[in-house]
Amino acid sequence: MIEEIVKVLDIHAEYLWVEGVQRSACQSCVAQQGCGQRILARYTAHPVRLRVALDGRSAAAFHVGQNVTIGIEDHAVVRGSLLIYLLPLLLLLLGVGLGDILFANDLAAISCGLLALFSGGLFSGRLLNSPACESMLQAQLLDV
Repeated sequence: MIEEIVKVLDIHAEYLWVEGVQRSACQSCVAQQGCGQRILARYTAHPVRLRVALDGRSAAAFHVGQNVTIGIEDHAVVRGSLLIYLLPLLLLLLGVGLGDILFANDLAAISCGLLALFSGGLFSGRLLNSPACESMLQAQLLDV
């Protein structure tokens, strides 16, 4: 499970709004002193807000500004990444191949490939934002 310490922003009866800072792996890298990625990560890190279900816990046990630990299953991250990156790429290749077979024209093949890439991105985004996937991708409250 991937865990992160976040700060409570708002408290509701069934869930908490929490905020964490998106970070790169620069804090654990050996070459961090001479790396341009570290400088870029310092200036581009931005807060990420999430809604985390209380799962039967009392909302009175939390207060704004409190640090809590949330987690998400490893398999959810892997499956989500594969869906977001691999599906559009496969559809791009399929679109280029079908466009070339159907139209025998490079411009048409490229157009079909780009259309398939865009469609794959839209499809994977809608699928991941659907209510069916919401429970699988939902962060869990682990520790107070």
